[in-house]
Amino acid sequence: MERGLFWLPLLVAFFWLAWQGSQEFKKLQAYQIWAEQFERAKYDIYAVLAQKGNDITWGKPTTKGPIELETFSLLDVQEIRFLVNDHVVDIENPPQKGRKIELDFLLTTPKSIRVPFTEVPLAAEWGKFLQRTLKNLQIET
Repeated sequence: MERGLFWLPLLVAFFWLAWQGSQEFKKLQAYQIWAEQFERAKYDIYAVLAQKGNDITWGKPTTKGPIELETFSLLDVQEIRFLVNDHVVDIENPPQKGRKIELDFLLTTPKSIRVPFTEVPLAAEWGKFLQRTLKNLQIET
């Protein structure tokens, strides 16, 4: 009897972890369907981000597809900053890790959009790519 009581919490934990994994897999499948319409896209547990032409779309992943989607044009962006723990860092020399990782899009209106990331290298690569794209757009106009 004591052994059964000992193993019961472990069994519950196992089923909870399996359920969490299946939920994350459903989010990933919904993201893949959503991302097909874009030229470039990224997924992580905090946010989805995608680019099509000059437009950037981002939102929160769910099992039914991304929600709270927001789209803005790179033509409306003045600057893209790389933030780690709410501090602007050099995108060419990013820190190894951080708790709060974001790309901050400063728009021409008095508004900024912060897109969260889970990994510093992923955020740095997206930041570099979007900064190059923004620079090319500014040269063209």
